Amino acid sequence: MMKNEQLLERREATKVGGGTARIEKQHQQGKLTARERITLLLDEGSFEEIGAFVEHRSNSFGLDKNIIPGDGVITGFGTVHGRLVYVFSQDFTVLGGSLSETHASKICRVMDLAMKNGAPIIGLNDSGGARIQEGVVSLAGYADIFFRNTRASGVIPQISVIMGPCAGGAVYSPALTDFVFMVEDTSYMFVTGPNVVKTVTHEEVSSEDLGGAKAHAEKSGVNHFTAANDVEALRQVRDLLSYLPQNCDENAPHPSVHHFNESKTEQLKTILPDNNQMPYDMKKVIDCIVDDHTFREVHADFAKNIVVGFARLEGRTIGVVANQPAALAGVLDIDASRKGARFVRFCDSFNIPLLVFEDVPGFLPGTDQEWRGIINHGAKLLYAFSEATVPRITVITRKAYGGAYCVMNSKSVGADLSFAWPTAEIAVMGAKGAAEIIFRKEIADAQDKNAKWLEKEQEYADLFANPYRAAERGIIDAVILPEETREKLIRGFKMLEKKAEVLPRKKHGNIPL
Repeated sequence: MMKNEQLLERREATKVGGGTARIEKQHQQGKLTARERITLLLDEGSFEEIGAFVEHRSNSFGLDKNIIPGDGVITGFGTVHGRLVYVFSQDFTVLGGSLSETHASKICRVMDLAMKNGAPIIGLNDSGGARIQEGVVSLAGYADIFFRNTRASGVIPQISVIMGPCAGGAVYSPALTDFVFMVEDTSYMFVTGPNVVKTVTHEEVSSEDLGGAKAHAEKSGVNHFTAANDVEALRQVRDLLSYLPQNCDENAPHPSVHHFNESKTEQLKTILPDNNQMPYDMKKVIDCIVDDHTFREVHADFAKNIVVGFARLEGRTIGVVANQPAALAGVLDIDASRKGARFVRFCDSFNIPLLVFEDVPGFLPGTDQEWRGIINHGAKLLYAFSEATVPRITVITRKAYGGAYCVMNSKSVGADLSFAWPTAEIAVMGAKGAAEIIFRKEIADAQDKNAKWLEKEQEYADLFANPYRAAERGIIDAVILPEETREKLIRGFKMLEKKAEVLPRKKHGNIPL
């Protein structure tokens, strides 16, 4: 009996982390503890801890007098919506959540199990970084994690939730995962902190402005989802997992019940303005086609000229990529191309069919874009679509101009089906610019140059500013009414359910990074 009591005492000791004072401080900062986070993330009562009694083995700099069971990270497995997941949750109350040799080995242990058993891995990050007192072995621990992140990429979904500091080498593990969540005001990520920045570049910047949730959501694109607090972040993670398969060999869950308000199909008739130069919100188009309340936007605050996210169509998960005419007229630029390419490759990795809504006037011109590599970055999106083997359907709502038309999942780069609304304009460029080039001499020789220009612009528009030339050539499979779109997509994706495509034998491609 004494041995049983000893076990129970040890178990209790693992639950208090760095002590009640530090736990209270964590709460005062608006943060949950590592265990509270796991409890909210997983289904009730499903968590099974691994490595609760692990302790560090370092004697340097007084560490032998500061030994706490678990060594600053809680690891194990449980379920979300009844499906297996693996999780690690860093405990900032224990030595600032710093990563030691044993701390890293615990994380690697659950990552290995996740790979062997084909289940998602979720990291709840709240750490001051490498444990300096341990020197190089803590750095080697980070490298062990990075290696596993890379090996797991495209095999199992990897999710990082930043719920406190994440700095220095620690940021590269989340960067290697599929999705990053951040919490406003309490989480931040950066390679070098404000003090180092000030020393090296003389810039004055706060931690929040340098690497807070908003900065990474709007400027860098590192952050995919932003939450107001820990509870909301964990709720968002649970919701995202409901759209994802367990691994690359499975399909996403398919709820047996779905809802769609049929009156939304009528709204599609009025979303596009009569003037093709006027913007509209592509997200309204998406919402009128997918199952009710199922669209989950990813990267909502970054590169707003392209919209990406998950939705359901008769209960089946699909990935949506759409130009957004309400932001920069929907042009493709560097950030939009990166954002789209990353999302397309995730969907292709995990058997999620792709639906593309196209209204793109071209690539953003200018020296800034050219000098920063729009050619290479734009090629990333082209590469991602061309490489994808999942079912792919494109719907052209309005403009589809030039190289951007090709890039946005055209049939020539492998789209399985391509539909166009009657408002679609598929051409090398807009009528105004085309007329200026093609009919330059006639316009220059005309007495009324403006009238001639308008005449020739209309002539070009009549010929190309419609979907029928493309349909005649088989470049478009069908011209459809907006209100027919949902039904066409349902039938199209059902037809493509058994699609099998094999890429040429190779080690891997060389995407233009």
